[in-house]
Amino acid sequence: MIISIIDYGSGNIKSVSKAVEFAAQNLNKSIVVNVTSEPAAIRQSDKIILPGQGSFKQCAQHLKNISGMMDELHDFVIEKKKNIFGICVGMQLFADVGEEDGGSNGFGWIKGSVKKINILNKDLKLPHMGWNEVVIKQNTTLFDHMTMDKHFYFVHSYQFIAEDQKNVAASTFYQDEITVAVLRDNVFGTQFHPEKSQKNGIQILENFIKW
Repeated sequence: MIISIIDYGSGNIKSVSKAVEFAAQNLNKSIVVNVTSEPAAIRQSDKIILPGQGSFKQCAQHLKNISGMMDELHDFVIEKKKNIFGICVGMQLFADVGEEDGGSNGFGWIKGSVKKINILNKDLKLPHMGWNEVVIKQNTTLFDHMTMDKHFYFVHSYQFIAEDQKNVAASTFYQDEITVAVLRDNVFGTQFHPEKSQKNGIQILENFIKW
């Protein structure tokens, strides 16, 4: 199995790669973890992971600047129906549009928009940074074998607002309930960082490998 992590100049690539390798070792799976910015390499992959850090607009533009990348992603995910895991801004890019920095288009794979978290409680800060417990919303193997508390690590100021709640896989509470994982067919993403979420994070990566 080949799992490609897309390197487009945004995201904690080294940590994600090491976490995926560790998850594969736990499963005793023979897996090639391929960090790539080459669209042709995606074509040879069985699964892909799309990390992301920074602004929605900047991440979207970086991907579009790689010749052939958007077409290859569309073919992999939409035409071939192969599995993708988006992390943080990587997940947000699945939406139709992001409002950050004047707004820009996303991939439109999961209907919705990405908007700034509206904080009214002065005791809460942005970015939302640290550990929060999540509530699982979908019956999926991607959340199998979690610890009882289901805590994950977050660093973000924007939230994914899904048009259809059926596509919300998990949520957390930060003043209000916010979406922290989305799932539609072969498209899965988390707002939290599995590579920074210790046991539960590695477990989700193991589940993705088996998915």
